[in-house]
Amino acid sequence: MRAGRFITVEGIEGVGKSTNLRFVKEYLEQQDLDVVMTREPGGTTLGESLRSLLLDPHHKDMAVDTELLLMFAARAEHIAALIRPALTRGSYVVCDRFTDATYAYQGAGRGVPEERITLLEDWVQGGLRPDLTLLLDLPVTVGRERVAGRLGSADRFEQEEADFFQRVRDCYLARAAHEPGRFRIIDATRPLPEVQSQLAEVLAAWLEEQS
Repeated sequence: MRAGRFITVEGIEGVGKSTNLRFVKEYLEQQDLDVVMTREPGGTTLGESLRSLLLDPHHKDMAVDTELLLMFAARAEHIAALIRPALTRGSYVVCDRFTDATYAYQGAGRGVPEERITLLEDWVQGGLRPDLTLLLDLPVTVGRERVAGRLGSADRFEQEEADFFQRVRDCYLARAAHEPGRFRIIDATRPLPEVQSQLAEVLAAWLEEQS
């Protein structure tokens, strides 16, 4: 039985997840909640090593099944070592991506059948699902422009073509439409203060529902 709550932040490259993840964490802490911020793939020592493999452009030709299984291997460790213990002690876990990203990137993006992902999801997670998913959404062209403006080289996913990210975005929006009780769509095209105003409004209403 878990006492905490599990919040995930999703979106394609360029939506501003890192900046807004910190905002979500700080907002919740201002409500006197204990918050653990983490990310996928990653979140643990082993998970971060797997993340390095998954994002390394030198592994451009990685088999799709290898990518999928590495994602769930990192997730299994993440859940066992960090997420479940934090939820059990009553913390709010705020995670940069989770299994919705697998359906979007490996499923819609790479073409892995949804049933295969669902099988792994049920095996690795049991009944664990996010309580709230904040989907930061913007057009693919805008996201790619933002990524192009960053310093440093692009990782293995950032190097994908526009049609890949369009499939990913479409999948995210379809999942949000299918689960409106869990998802909240945030317009990430707006200036940062307006994006964070949307997040604050959503979080305030959601926390009220939890009380």
